[in-house]
Amino acid sequence: MLQNRKSDPAKLASDIAQWLDRPLVLVGLMGVGKSTVGRRLAADLGISFVDADEEIVAAAQMSIAEIFERFGEPYFRDGERRVISRLIDGTPRVIATGGGAFMNDETRALIMNGAIAIWLDADLATLVERVGRRNTRPLLRNGDPAEVLARLAEVRNPVYAQAHIHVRSKDGPHHRTVLTILEALARWHG
Repeated sequence: MLQNRKSDPAKLASDIAQWLDRPLVLVGLMGVGKSTVGRRLAADLGISFVDADEEIVAAAQMSIAEIFERFGEPYFRDGERRVISRLIDGTPRVIATGGGAFMNDETRALIMNGAIAIWLDADLATLVERVGRRNTRPLLRNGDPAEVLARLAEVRNPVYAQAHIHVRSKDGPHHRTVLTILEALARWHG
């Protein structure tokens, strides 16, 4: 059945939208494409997209960098957990999380119990190239991005591996990664 739908992404997305009864939460390292791919995935499924970082910024009325600077990472993670908890309300939507969200035990439990966690993964060279496009990532301000990302991957990838679904983010057009996610969702659902 999946083989027939593979050639028709619109049909595959339509089939998934019929059974989807909870949020899809994208987790993974910064630069993997959670927001960009998430927007496209939500559009294909006909559901809303929410960027948890944007929700945190709106709630705090300051940038993530400012929150880190003024209050520290633990304060940010607590706010992040509260925002994600509010977003996981049983409504089918796509939620992009910050790279560290899934590392928090409480946040991870919320995601695993109330949503479908999808780990977007990419090789280090791709991540370094992507994060180099913006200078808004607090964890990259004090070091070489390749070294920081390598250290983060070493610590975080075993935790991300707990996600329900693991997808490699493809280099190139985002629709390829979206299709891979749709196929993985169809397999996961059975």
